[in-house]
Formats: sequence, structure tokens, C-alpha cells
Amino acid sequence: MTRVRGVAVAVQDASGATQVPSAARLRTWVKRALGAAARGELTVRVVAAEESAALNSRYRGKQGPTNVLSFPAGRLPDAPKAETLPLGDLVICAPVVEREAREQGKALDAHWAHMVVHGALHLQGYDHETRAEAAEMEARERSLLAELGFPDPYSV
Repeated sequence: MTRVRGVAVAVQDASGATQVPSAARLRTWVKRALGAAARGELTVRVVAAEESAALNSRYRGKQGPTNVLSFPAGRLPDAPKAETLPLGDLVICAPVVEREAREQGKALDAHWAHMVVHGALHLQGYDHETRAEAAEMEARERSLLAELGFPDPYSV
């Protein structure tokens, strides 16, 4: 594999939804969340409720679909520095994102951006299991979304 400067983002839309942001917008949001220094590749897969529910059950032991799942790639200890390494995968459930935006009174595009940023931060090791972790992650989300021109997702 040849060296790729920056982040290569593959986008797969298996959702059948009509209001999914363009692949270009999804890529922009991912790259902003990962930062200019990030190197590697990842996939954003947009899915329907059934696929999200199956993945949520299998990997998190939780029933039903969820808005975003993050699957960080493991580090490859002996990989050459010139090789493009996997960063992980994001799986975003279009119907859940649409429903949440409607229920929370948020613009759909803003909620999509939030889910992409949120998932990409998980790939970088951010979490929200403790209050301190949640505060750090939410502050980073607010900052990144503001840079992208979106409002604070936690103020609605």
C-alpha cells in the first residue's frame, strides 16, 4: 500500500435513507475531528436500524439500534512507518440520528456532524464513562463543532 498523507475516509451508505449527508461532508467532519496530524484510514458506514441493532447487541450487549458505534483499530506493532494504518470504523444509524434530531429540536445536519465528531473522538480514545471523561469529551465536541459552524449540541 502506498503512503497516504492525512486520513483516507471510505464512506458506505447501506441505510436506504434519503437524508444522509454527502460523503464529502462526512469526510470533512471526520478529518476535522481527527486533526491535521492524523494519518491512516477509516470507514464511515451509514446503516439502517436492523444492522445497528445487530452490531449493538453483538459488540455492546445492548438491545436495539444506537446512533453511533465506534470500532477502533488495534495498533500494528511491526507496521512500516510508510504504510497507511487503519484507524477504525464508525457505524452511524440514519433512522436513529433522524429521530433524535427531531426529538431534540436540532437541525439534522448539526446532529449528523455531532455523531461523526463523537464517534471519531471515541476512535482517538476519548470516552464518557466518568464525569471527568465526559466533561473532557464534551468540551472537545463543542470546540470542534463550533469550528465547523454548528451550535453546542448540549445546549438544546
